[in-house]
Amino acid sequence: MRALITGITGQDGAYLAKFLLDKGYKVFGTYRRLSTPNFWRLQSLDIFERVDLIPVDLIDAASVTEAIKTSQPDEIYHLAAQSFVGTSFEQPVGAGEITGLGVTRVLEAIRETNPKIKFYQASTSELYGSGNTRPQAESTPFLPASPYAAAKLYGYWITKIYREGYGIFACNGILFNHESPLRGLEFVTRKISNAVAKIALGLAEELRLGRLDVKRDWGYAPEYVKSMWLMLQQDAPDDYVIATNETHSVEEYLEKAFSIVGLDWRRYVKVDNRFLRPLDVDFLQGDYSKAKRKLGWEPKIRFGELVEIMTKADLSRWERWQRGERFAWDAPNYPSEDRIISRALELDR
Repeated sequence: MRALITGITGQDGAYLAKFLLDKGYKVFGTYRRLSTPNFWRLQSLDIFERVDLIPVDLIDAASVTEAIKTSQPDEIYHLAAQSFVGTSFEQPVGAGEITGLGVTRVLEAIRETNPKIKFYQASTSELYGSGNTRPQAESTPFLPASPYAAAKLYGYWITKIYREGYGIFACNGILFNHESPLRGLEFVTRKISNAVAKIALGLAEELRLGRLDVKRDWGYAPEYVKSMWLMLQQDAPDDYVIATNETHSVEEYLEKAFSIVGLDWRRYVKVDNRFLRPLDVDFLQGDYSKAKRKLGWEPKIRFGELVEIMTKADLSRWERWQRGERFAWDAPNYPSEDRIISRALELDR
């Protein structure tokens, strides 16, 4: 079997690539060509030399088509997107162009080159917004509250349209928040685990965040990528919610993470208006019962263990860094956000 993963350099792309390689797949991955390569996740999982990489720009339909012709995949996992909610408020047009229309470009390339290719679309719990239905399931109405979510909603519906209109085996995976030590530092869970490690080791003195009362359904990314594969192994395409059916606040995450290193989070955490969004989603909790029933999937790693995995991983990384070890890792090279001028900061002024 041959698979093409768009966005292979991201958290999910890297874990999915390892999962498929372990199953004997020939794995191709698309990435956005940058002046500074971003392959640290593939290197961390020791699979960089085992995948074939294809530079692709989701705005350039020709490059998408060329990647499919080059890789000749049986399955395409479309994970590439502008995936940070906060950034979508700063760059709403780009979010629509890449996260929304990028899906159409991939589906259209499948339709033109080989309609038998199976397609997975990475949808998101952000589609639900702050609706009143709890927990959220496949039938729950969508109420997007960010340009990112609106673009993902377009991607969700265009996937269904190509499935029903052209007979393409196309699935939407509505994945709730899923984290790991490979999560980007701009995401709150990894931002917390990284800061806790630095504070515990005397490398930092504080952590600045936005709202602490929002609640999310947090799962473990390596488990979630298996569900993507399972969706494409079914007899018929369908859409599935992947979640833990638990919800916890950012404050709970802070309390658990700081307790692992024996510190009181209240001494170190400050709320910073630059991290507040024009709109925010207050509560997300997913009902994965359909995935359990039809895919045989359910989560094993729960909230407390997830926080412990991430915090201890960052603690180990910084301890190794202090000993002079150098390896593929993002944190030492991540710039301070103090010099970034954001719309939220301008509104605060």
